[in-house]
Amino acid sequence: MKDSIILIGMPGAGKSTVGVVLAKTLGYDFIDTDIVLSRRLGMTLQEYIDRFGIEAFLKAEEQTALSIASSSTVIATGGSMVLSEASMKHLNDSSTMVFINVPLEELVRRLRNIKTRGIALRPGQSIEDLYRQRQPLYIKYADFTVPEASGKVPDLEALVTEIMQKLKDGKTGGERQ
Repeated sequence: MKDSIILIGMPGAGKSTVGVVLAKTLGYDFIDTDIVLSRRLGMTLQEYIDRFGIEAFLKAEEQTALSIASSSTVIATGGSMVLSEASMKHLNDSSTMVFINVPLEELVRRLRNIKTRGIALRPGQSIEDLYRQRQPLYIKYADFTVPEASGKVPDLEALVTEIMQKLKDGKTGGERQ
């Protein structure tokens, strides 16, 4: 097993929630890159996007990722982190990357605060558009995906258990190109 675990996936996939429980289970530290970024910016992610725009937000997000140097840590990334090849390469260097794949219908149900959450959503873009754009990137960078059964929405405990089992079985590098 690589030293840290990076959780990737769409906004609303549960990366932060799963990350906290996974970190406790492993005895690891936990970092939420959205919280780190918000603190660095001195404002909420949505305030920053509203004030400076999507491109500035994505650049600030990338800089946050590039500044992370950790070991024995579970890191929950922002949903748009996958758009930065430099970020993904940096985070991947010593980590196992886990894609939390939640069906689109469930994401739409969960994301009721889309206009205030700090999602890198361009004018006219929908969650469906983001999903279609990002899904191939999550798959590309992932060592493995949970849940393994496509279209399934497991509970928190089941997700953590599945991740732990895959880590134990050494199922890394299977999906990443």
